[in-house]
Amino acid sequence: MSTKETLASEHLQLVNMARQQQVDVDELFDVKNHFYIGNYQQCINEAQKIKPSSPDVALERDVFLYRAYIAQRKFRVVSDEIIHSTPPELYACKVLAEYFASPNNREAIATEFDPITKNPVQGHTYLTIVAATIYYHEENLESALKVLQNSTDLECMALTLQIYLKMNRLDLAKEELKAMQEKDDDATLTQLAQAWINISSGGDKLQDAYYIFQEMIDKYSSTSMLLNGQATCFIGQGKYEEAESALQESLDKDSNNPDTLINMIVLSQHMGKPPEVANRYLSQLKDSNSDHPFVKEFLQKEVEFQKLRNQYSLSA
Repeated sequence: MSTKETLASEHLQLVNMARQQQVDVDELFDVKNHFYIGNYQQCINEAQKIKPSSPDVALERDVFLYRAYIAQRKFRVVSDEIIHSTPPELYACKVLAEYFASPNNREAIATEFDPITKNPVQGHTYLTIVAATIYYHEENLESALKVLQNSTDLECMALTLQIYLKMNRLDLAKEELKAMQEKDDDATLTQLAQAWINISSGGDKLQDAYYIFQEMIDKYSSTSMLLNGQATCFIGQGKYEEAESALQESLDKDSNNPDTLINMIVLSQHMGKPPEVANRYLSQLKDSNSDHPFVKEFLQKEVEFQKLRNQYSLSA
């Protein structure tokens, strides 16, 4: 082969490598990353700046855009913009928005996904995630796992891991984490999953979880999600002042974040603060997140306590 032919061949290889690198680059990396760490406004901002290279990328961008609006509880934006004739993934976002916006109609909305449980749709990742999310909130963990089974998508695997932790099956969660690490050990979701496992494991693992959250804060930015993760680690280690600092920063970012308010209630008890401090956070939680599972369970306990109190009052 002549020198000219050799140079031409090398140039062609470089061109092909450059093309492959372009293909491998995830156009939505920043959009997804901000969503996963709970930086929803930045996710929306990045999504609106993206100029997608294909219809598939455009669809995926819109899915994350509307999911970020849902996470901000801006349900009307999603309901108003998405019409029935849109692709299944977008329509699923509309249903998810309606589910969270209609506490009294959630069971009926959840039944819309029953056909998916019986016949999972291959290739519709976000349809699967939305269905599993609704089942998760309905406490129908068996159906959620059934929808997610056999999925190799990293977000589906992370949701499966969360369900196992909710079921107190740390052993199965660890197996799922191993599969995630084999797929992409450096991914944000995999690192978050490792932190969740560490928190559930307790002990020395709490410090490891803290470092994961701190690394993400240093690399990207602090969010209520990451700060609550750190606060949980601090509370588990008995570092209450550090936990309070993290939670206060979280409140500054989102004063109505339910996880922050719940952690503040718990922390107030640990720190021996006056009852009115915890009650203040509880009142705020009831006011801003009346449909939160914690609030529902607390109100139910109040009703049960009042019944017992009345019974003893009558017998006395």
